[in-house]
Amino acid sequence: MIEKDFNTSYKPSWCPGCGNFGIFIALKNALVELNIKPENVLLVAGVGCSGNGVNFLKAYGWHSLHGRALPTAVGAKLANKDLTVIVMAGDGDGYGEGMAHFIHAVRGNTNITYITHDNQLYALTTGQAAPTTDKGTQTKSTPGGLIEEKANPITLALSSGGSFVARGFSGDATHLKELLKKAILHQGFSLVDVFQPCVTFNKVNTFKYFFDRLYNLDKKEGYTTNDVLAAYKEAMVWGDKIAYGLFYEDKRPSYDKYLPQLNGPALVKRPMKVRNIEQLLKEFA
Repeated sequence: MIEKDFNTSYKPSWCPGCGNFGIFIALKNALVELNIKPENVLLVAGVGCSGNGVNFLKAYGWHSLHGRALPTAVGAKLANKDLTVIVMAGDGDGYGEGMAHFIHAVRGNTNITYITHDNQLYALTTGQAAPTTDKGTQTKSTPGGLIEEKANPITLALSSGGSFVARGFSGDATHLKELLKKAILHQGFSLVDVFQPCVTFNKVNTFKYFFDRLYNLDKKEGYTTNDVLAAYKEAMVWGDKIAYGLFYEDKRPSYDKYLPQLNGPALVKRPMKVRNIEQLLKEFA
């Protein structure tokens, strides 16, 4: 298999220089190197620029409602455990409209991979403030500066019991590819929050902004990914320095391991049975 095996006849419509290109290059190469065939991949997307990816990746695709990609993906994975289920969402879509779904998906630990395109604003609707926008930032919806504190997806995932919590950068596609491979192989819910600069509407959190600040946790001496308190400490660093990489991994059983009825063939591959429910209806009459 090669990267072109995941190409479709549609050309990406993102703005030239958009961080989404780096994410999709990394994802395609990760799937190729893991030898996962297109027919075994389901890409679930929310609303936003990230959602356009279902058109550009040759695999099964499902475009969900705004903020509702995660419950759709969880249901699909439980119905067909043989699929590699990958969810794409923007930071507005995933941490705004989808914030509650995100927290409960982290808690549930279903075996899916969640890739958030974090450009720190709503890009498709032309630059409004998002949950991850820095406090004080002037945007189209906050001309006087954002009042609220920004959400921190990494600390939120850690405090919600996340079993795989990571941060990538679309300007480092090689590192992101390796991070995505680890996330896909992880048996549980994997969060990969990706800094994805919006070259059109975000003139603050640019590629240069991140190149000047990011330090790789993989290269930090003495850092281990099994210490949740150390992970939380690194996730709180923001300003002149910002950490990226794998913050934390806990190899506990995924959600499906607690459901014996899911043992054996995937639910969608089992023969249909016609059941007589008359007795059951009488019990509830």
